[in-house]
Amino acid sequence: MVTVLCSCASTPIKPPDYSRMDIITQPATPILRKDIIHKVAPGETVWRIAKMYDIRIEDIMQANTLKKPKELKMGQSLLIPDAAPLEAVIPLYPSKKWRYIIIHHSATDEGCALHFHFAHHSRGFKRGLGYHFVINNGTREKDDGYIEISPRWLKQLNGAHCKASGMNKKGIGICLVGNFSKERISEKQMDSLLYLVNCLRKYYKISLKNIMGHGQVFGARTECPGKNFPFGKLKKQLKVSD
Repeated sequence: MVTVLCSCASTPIKPPDYSRMDIITQPATPILRKDIIHKVAPGETVWRIAKMYDIRIEDIMQANTLKKPKELKMGQSLLIPDAAPLEAVIPLYPSKKWRYIIIHHSATDEGCALHFHFAHHSRGFKRGLGYHFVINNGTREKDDGYIEISPRWLKQLNGAHCKASGMNKKGIGICLVGNFSKERISEKQMDSLLYLVNCLRKYYKISLKNIMGHGQVFGARTECPGKNFPFGKLKKQLKVSD
């Protein structure tokens, strides 16, 4: 289920207007609640995690003996008591900045937002994770098709995913975990990608021609998102949803 709620500038960035944030929901198949362990990803807060699992903030804090919500640390394991099915919380902020959607693959067999955050930081990305969204493939303890939201999106910052044609400043970067130069995208990943792209393009009025693979961007010298990525199928299904 989904709830839809490079380089960095050295000057302070005006935070998004959270009072104008919109949230929408993608239905999921109901299952019984259960206790689970959740590893804190980049940008996640106690409030966000509570929304993801449909429980109270107080329940998370009590189960993990947290005195203050700000005690949360990236990579920390949390007990989530009586958790509902995981639901991604995706906020949409009013903005004229986003005019493109750029699709990537990780070119790795496994990964998640936390894993890529540390990898990008080690490569010199001061703000870590360069994408705005990551769609998982069932590895690193993340469900196949689960959408993770980057701190860059939450703070409405430029990406660090496609320098060509200035896309970091105007393109929303979506990364699918996997190497589609040798494998194929999973059905659940494709479903999540279609849903996310449709939400973003309709909200920000992004035309179909501006939904591109990394390698389709002028000046980008890469096969990303891989030769096996079904771009024709994606565009066809996006047209049907209009």
